[in-house]
Amino acid sequence: MDTLLGCEQIKPNSLNPISLAYIGDAVYEILVREYLVLEGNRPPEELHKLAVSFVSAKAQAAAIERIAPMLTEEETCAFKRGRNAKVSHVPKGASVAHYHNATGFEALFGHLYLTNQTERMRELFKFICEGEIIEQEK
Repeated sequence: MDTLLGCEQIKPNSLNPISLAYIGDAVYEILVREYLVLEGNRPPEELHKLAVSFVSAKAQAAAIERIAPMLTEEETCAFKRGRNAKVSHVPKGASVAHYHNATGFEALFGHLYLTNQTERMRELFKFICEGEIIEQEK
């Protein structure tokens, strides 16, 4: 998955970590939606509920814990930049720790996307899915 606009001149380390998390959130959402659709036909309500179980702050915090040992030094730096970024608010239903780790997780996926590391994104996403770390919403 090359960047959609073919932006080869982007240097993710020069971007605000919240901007990396912003694009990473969208990229991760697409991966989740594609995964769920390819798993089989489901009603839209069920797809949405399952998608939320992947993208919640708690699920993303669990996902980063699972993949952390696999990360390269560069990937760990991208995660930490996002995790340590100043956020203006924490959504209700998320702990501060989960939200910061989720922001770091999204920044990591933003970094991978903007550096055209498609195969690495897929590898990490596959590992997350195999780990059954998905938080099932009630």
